[in-house]
Amino acid sequence: MSFMQRKSGLLKAMAVALSLALPTVLAVSAADARIGGGSSSGSRGTRTFSAPPPTSTAPGSASQFNRTITQPGQPGGFNTAAPARGGLFGGRAGGLLGGLAAGFLGAGLFGMLFGGGLFSGLGGFASIIGLILQVLLVVIVVRFAMAWWQRRNQPAYASGPAPSPADGQPSFRSGLSGLGGGLGGGLGGFGGFGGGSNTPPLQILPADYEAYERLLGEIQQAWSNEDVGRLRLLSTPEMASYFERDLEQNQARGVVNKVTGVKLLQGDLAESWRENGADYATVAMRFTLIDKTTERASGRLVEGSDTPQEVTEIWTFLRHPGADWQLSAIQQVS
Repeated sequence: MSFMQRKSGLLKAMAVALSLALPTVLAVSAADARIGGGSSSGSRGTRTFSAPPPTSTAPGSASQFNRTITQPGQPGGFNTAAPARGGLFGGRAGGLLGGLAAGFLGAGLFGMLFGGGLFSGLGGFASIIGLILQVLLVVIVVRFAMAWWQRRNQPAYASGPAPSPADGQPSFRSGLSGLGGGLGGGLGGFGGFGGGSNTPPLQILPADYEAYERLLGEIQQAWSNEDVGRLRLLSTPEMASYFERDLEQNQARGVVNKVTGVKLLQGDLAESWRENGADYATVAMRFTLIDKTTERASGRLVEGSDTPQEVTEIWTFLRHPGADWQLSAIQQVS
């Protein structure tokens, strides 16, 4: 086969690959047009880097945050540094491990400088070998200790079984059925609420679920109207800043994204808690919507269609004392 034939075959293969990949790229682009951009944004307080428990609505794991102002080193984060402690590994003096390391290293340096160490009777060269062996021993001990410490402090969600409503958690499967109002025929969509946290949850009342469903629709509407002022009222300053930035990008592209026909199908309470005087509730919601992006000038359809699509997301709501619930985070389900 000549070089030109091989080159022609390679180009054909690349063309086929691009033709297969293009629909996927367009589908991802269209799916990411809705509010939040199809990404995970916001904060969940001290639980930002802890995955919310899976529920029947969202049995998969929640995606990590692509955008958040919370830093991993802050209290409650996944990589929170443990406080100094004594005993085997802790303390400013280093504990037993620190003493061993200092002893090994000191002995090795002393042996290298003065011909002693592990093989003090064999001369300077043996002392250097002894120092190397001691350093290797220290490295092995430190790595073993670090691995043990990481396993000891690994969050439960990374390896343990997912808790379920059968573990003594409150269930809202029947308490909310038949209540009216809201977006998709009332709180019937929230008839599937169930607990998922392994800590005593904050008490969530029917009025709270009404607020979550109402926010689902009002935030989508404010997004479609590009009403930044309304978004600032319905969401935390962090989330409002992300929404405003995304709207600015749409304006720069000369497009507008409209989300209509929002209808809640099912909802589950993953967990609820209180910290620093504020209430948090993380809710898995499955809903349908019509997502379309059009040219701002001509109204020509750029992305999406009039066909409703089904979406499952995990929303976290925040409420300060005496204030209403606000959207604090949106996470995608993987």
